Amino acid sequence: MALILWHNPRCSTSRKALALLESHGLAPAIRRYLDDPPSRDDLAALDLPARQMIRWKDAPDLPRDLTDAQILDHLASHPRLIERPILIGPKGARIGRPPEAVLAAL
Repeated sequence: MALILWHNPRCSTSRKALALLESHGLAPAIRRYLDDPPSRDDLAALDLPARQMIRWKDAPDLPRDLTDAQILDHLASHPRLIERPILIGPKGARIGRPPEAVLAAL
């Protein structure tokens, strides 16, 4: 299975995760999710808890009692709120917070 990194090159954590993968000799396909926003179906297919996929610190006015379905809808409409980076690998998708967490997807 190919590795796919949902990446924001302006994010230092995303850059660190990419560098970590490269230091392991891996070259994931890069999806710049701000330029190529995922659909709601793409987000749901990650099979990650919706609450973990949102950057709450960047959404201070967003109600905290949203359902998972509402969060996925919101992320599909506002991809800048997607927590980053996300690596999709043979063991599923993992959010790279901290960057080393992406290794669990390998």
